[in-house]
Amino acid sequence: MDEPTFKLPEIIDNDNGWGPSPVMLPEKFRDIPYAPYSKADKLGRIADWSTPEQREKESSGRQRTNYRNYRDQYTAFGHGVSSAFSYTHAEDEASFSVVDNRSTAQKKASSYRTAGGARGQPSRNTRNGQYQRPTTQNRNAPGGRSGPNAIRKRYGWKDYDKPQRARDASVNVGPDWKVLEEIEFNWLSKLNLDVENVEDISTHGFLYYYDKNYDLIRTKSEKPLVSNEKVRLYVTTSKDPIIEQLTKDNEASVFATDSVLSLLMCAPRSVYPWDIVINRIDNKLFFDKRDNAIYDHITVNENSADPPLETGDKDNINSPSALALEATSINHYFALQVVNENEKREFEKPNPFINSQEDMDYMAPCAYRYRKFDLSTKEDENVNLIVRTQLDSVVKTPGGDSLITIRALNEFDPRAQGAGGALDWRQKLDTQRGAVVTTEMKNNSCKLARWATQSILAGADQMKLGYISRVSPKDPQKHAILGTQIYKPREFASQMNLSISNGWGIVRTVIDICMKLPEGRYVLIKDPNKPVIRLYSVPANTFEVDDDLALEDGEEINEEEEIPNK
Repeated sequence: MDEPTFKLPEIIDNDNGWGPSPVMLPEKFRDIPYAPYSKADKLGRIADWSTPEQREKESSGRQRTNYRNYRDQYTAFGHGVSSAFSYTHAEDEASFSVVDNRSTAQKKASSYRTAGGARGQPSRNTRNGQYQRPTTQNRNAPGGRSGPNAIRKRYGWKDYDKPQRARDASVNVGPDWKVLEEIEFNWLSKLNLDVENVEDISTHGFLYYYDKNYDLIRTKSEKPLVSNEKVRLYVTTSKDPIIEQLTKDNEASVFATDSVLSLLMCAPRSVYPWDIVINRIDNKLFFDKRDNAIYDHITVNENSADPPLETGDKDNINSPSALALEATSINHYFALQVVNENEKREFEKPNPFINSQEDMDYMAPCAYRYRKFDLSTKEDENVNLIVRTQLDSVVKTPGGDSLITIRALNEFDPRAQGAGGALDWRQKLDTQRGAVVTTEMKNNSCKLARWATQSILAGADQMKLGYISRVSPKDPQKHAILGTQIYKPREFASQMNLSISNGWGIVRTVIDICMKLPEGRYVLIKDPNKPVIRLYSVPANTFEVDDDLALEDGEEINEEEEIPNK
């Protein structure tokens, strides 16, 4: 067989960089211009066969042409790249003809949303295809533009012209207070502890049965909310006589009420400031509240993107403080109105806070359930927590009596500042109740989470929610019941994406921190303007000075806080 006659060409390699080798470059290629470039450079033309005169003429012609014709051009840039290597789309595109003869301005206008109309649809303010300037009424409408040339703001855009919402702390930090811990909410949200062992210790008091006629109320058959003179007591943990006895029996090492504990378990959802007093006595922890604590009042739209604003005006009925007092009274009156006082259920032990028949006549019906939760882990055993929980009523079901808690959502003015985009309940509650509940879950995430947590802690079978609205938006004294709804507490918590295990993890973490501290008094404070809680060490007589001053003035001190009446 003959040997192949094909001979491979000589390969010239440049060991020093890109391009041809200057040493081994053939003679016939030495005078050809070459422009070095980087890998990151955009390439323009591969070759330019025009003469220098043609390039100069082309460059001078571009200067007289409107720049908009060349805004889509690619510019070659890099290490010493000549302008002769730049490629312009506009030159080649000039040789093409447009097939579609419709106006480009008309196409562009159809892709934008016109005033009052959907995308690609004619506006209600158009006539014969021509845009009409909005009338004064349309320009001043809520959510509309303030003028024909106004610029729409993106959703969630910061309104820098609004006053800053700098809130005051729930308690003044003393000069002798010492910060021991500072915990951010992001870290609290990652904690988790499953608590399954629950034991009922005792149940005290009595309850009235729920009146099912209130389940038939609709917006067209609303019922007035009636005020009531009875009061409800909120006794702090360390002053509870039942807990005092359980402390002597060594039933547990940690004690709290459902109100204080739910606030701690739902802390990452809170926005408004609060504080919890922690007393460590004889290797035991007591989670207490101060007299007239701010979180005893029910907040309104705390989690709204635009919450109610405290203006300092005492006559402002829609300020956060005024709305809190109104919501607290509404919850109190609603729980008393929806029960039937002719049907009563007594529990095995009497109410520990009633000493006489006279007290029973003006006390609101209530049942206190003391429950023990096992917070032990594999690393640390025998960590038991006793909680005083509260039940509001009992309802008859086919399976027997069910214990329930009763709460009320309230509407003040859907058009007022701080309403949080709430729907008009009288128009939407019967037909779009799901949307109403979703809005409330968004605007009142912390409040609803606490209600669900309190119901779960009490072991309630159901949670009854009422929808209460002002008869007139300008009158905070008269209200009407527009409807009711019933939930199972754990299902309601699931709808809110509320993790009870995360709440127990927060409680156990705070317990572990406080158990390592010496005996004394401590205060856990939520920062008024940041998602942070801080643990302070305070003197033992803190929060007792006001009581001493009141005694000197001859005033009587009431250790039990009553619900405020309107």
